[in-house]
Amino acid sequence: LQGPRYISPAPNGGFMVSEECGDVKVFTSSRKLLCSLSSKYGHRFGSPAGVCVDMDGSILVADEQHHTVHLFPEHGSPICLVSTGLRRPGGVACSSFGHLFVADTGENCVKVFK
Repeated sequence: LQGPRYISPAPNGGFMVSEECGDVKVFTSSRKLLCSLSSKYGHRFGSPAGVCVDMDGSILVADEQHHTVHLFPEHGSPICLVSTGLRRPGGVACSSFGHLFVADTGENCVKVFK
């Protein structure tokens, strides 16, 4: 790993790690690299930060440099869920009720999106 930052359980029972170098790596439960989100989706991160998984098994990633949160479904293209209103998104979490929580360190608060 190159500058590991945030870590979260992955949909496959493994885990995922955001890296300072601009990527998110997904590992199996036996700690083998499953994929790189940049390579798998052809997505360019600025500075990936918080990572989490929603109820459907999709991966969500906050990008501090681009001020966004993207959803990476198992199949299909990435979807930008939040593109405005974030100064410096850090940690992210999903609730079982469909809410997305984003820790915005640029505004010293937690923002909730539905």
